[in-house]
Amino acid sequence: MQRIDIKIGFDCNNKCFFCVQGDKRYHYPNKTTEEVKKILGDARRETDSIVFTGGEVTIRPDFPELVRHAASLGFARVQVQTNGRAFASKKYCETIVRAGANEFSPAIHGPRPEIHDYLVNAAGAFKQTVMGIRNLKEMGQIVIMNSVITRPNYRHLPETARLFVALKVDQFQFAFVHALGSAGKNFEMMVPRKSLIEPYLKRALQIGIQAGCRVMTEAIPYCFMEGFEANVAERYIPHTKIIDADWVVDDYTEYRWTEGKAKGPNCGECAYFDECEGPWKEYPEAYGWSEFIPRKTKAHV
Repeated sequence: MQRIDIKIGFDCNNKCFFCVQGDKRYHYPNKTTEEVKKILGDARRETDSIVFTGGEVTIRPDFPELVRHAASLGFARVQVQTNGRAFASKKYCETIVRAGANEFSPAIHGPRPEIHDYLVNAAGAFKQTVMGIRNLKEMGQIVIMNSVITRPNYRHLPETARLFVALKVDQFQFAFVHALGSAGKNFEMMVPRKSLIEPYLKRALQIGIQAGCRVMTEAIPYCFMEGFEANVAERYIPHTKIIDADWVVDDYTEYRWTEGKAKGPNCGECAYFDECEGPWKEYPEAYGWSEFIPRKTKAHV
């Protein structure tokens, strides 16, 4: 296994309209300190790359202790997936970096507070996350941004890309909203048509490419990515085990191919059929397959 993601709990100081975890925070308790340490010990026998995720990991008082324990076990990569708000404190940044975290994946979902704060249901979140990213970059840390594409923000993707470039992040990714959890409940207000987002997405990717930043998309099939085939994240996502609430996804890549995503009636005609995962299955269940036009030839990447 190349990487193991541990969901250490689902409590969060945001309440995003598009959160794929939905109401898990109300149904599953946080893993205890000792439970997480046991999982880390078992994981180290399989990989040297770990990701702390949730929920929001930084709101746990024991999080520095958990990071220190991971580092003591010899994980070469200790990534923190976070909404980034806690890192507005330089002292907290120093604490987590000294503990052993060496890669950070914060999330911003729009170029301005009124967009981001609305989507995450938390006033002041944008300002805190931007400050957190600046603090981490000042400390020389690797910052990999994630931004979820939704109906309220897709027209602002180029502006969001310019923000990421200005913040000098190492990589940014635009992930199409997955209509489960809160996003499923709020489908009509959160899930845009892929054909509508395409021109904005490509402009955003081009901004990152021209700036020399590594840029990716996730859950957007090749039929919408002409000219940007090299930026399809599924080409590069490592094989990952996910330790979820009270179950385990042994191989997230296999899950996406066999359960999470779908192929349409015309997909077999596409030159990318064997490598394209298709969209999350909830999308065509609602919108159908008319937007998905098979590609006749492959691009040279």
